[in-house]
Amino acid sequence: MEMCKDELQGSLSTVYIGGGTPSLLSAENMQRIFLYINKVYAPDWDSMEVTMECNPDDVTKEFCMGLRLTPINRVSMGAQTFSDSRLKFIHRRHNSSEVFKAMKLLREHGIGNVSIDLMFGFPNETLFDWTSDVDTAISLRPEHISAYSLQYEEGTPLYRMLSEGKVKEIDDELYRKMYATLCEKLSEAGYEHYEISNFALPGRRSRHNSSYWHNIPYIGLGASAHSYSGHSRSWNVSNLEKYISSIENGVRPAQSEDIDGQTHYDDMVMTALRTKEGISLDDMPEKYRRYIMATADKYIKAGEMKCDGHWLSLTIDGIFVSDMIMSDLMMPD
Repeated sequence: MEMCKDELQGSLSTVYIGGGTPSLLSAENMQRIFLYINKVYAPDWDSMEVTMECNPDDVTKEFCMGLRLTPINRVSMGAQTFSDSRLKFIHRRHNSSEVFKAMKLLREHGIGNVSIDLMFGFPNETLFDWTSDVDTAISLRPEHISAYSLQYEEGTPLYRMLSEGKVKEIDDELYRKMYATLCEKLSEAGYEHYEISNFALPGRRSRHNSSYWHNIPYIGLGASAHSYSGHSRSWNVSNLEKYISSIENGVRPAQSEDIDGQTHYDDMVMTALRTKEGISLDDMPEKYRRYIMATADKYIKAGEMKCDGHWLSLTIDGIFVSDMIMSDLMMPD
């Protein structure tokens, strides 16, 4: 669970309940969480974005009725794909029909801000398959869509299958076509492409995630949660038993580090450059502004970045090589 704080007023601006499966919490426990937030921060819930992650199969009538007893006004749901065989491949509990049922229930119970996650780049997935998923997502008309390519992370069963030759990654050309299709179709359907992997209907950007990309402080609660003050960042221990034991003894079980000027600059390259607006050059110290413009010059000439004098951002061609560009723009130690 994370909470973002308004830079000017110091009050809470968003709450995001995610990580693991928070939708398994009982309505009573959810109410207890919000009562305690009320006690400590006295937030203005009417002006806030309050998001909860959930799996489609967790969305029942009882679940939705429980939401109405809390300040939650936004739901983020992991649909991933509308192919039951691909859902089975990534070991998801739900099937595609449950996504439709979940959307219907959320709408019936007054949740007017829903985000769904999509995933592409499955082994043997075709451009036609992916286009069908995007079209289906659009037909549901969620306010927000996040789309990510399938990742083969070391230490996971999927990575082991890749190493053993049991599955094969899609090639770069197909990846580009899938991503281009995503951008084109969502744009035609009225969604704003405001961050590399995120699309929103007008006025429906994720305020919480946008906080990460725009240097707004946040507080992380729970095992493994991260916090950021603007000058330092910290992370709680990942072991749940140690976390609970320490909290019960009045000690926050976390490590922290201070952020110097160069680290702050590198963080900005990794986050703000992901957004539609890009990096604000006006907010950057002269030393770093000179460096980034000199380094970005070749990418601007190649059509992979653009600059209007105040903002430096990626073009659609630059997004395809964004990892390389970001790495290059960081300052050497």
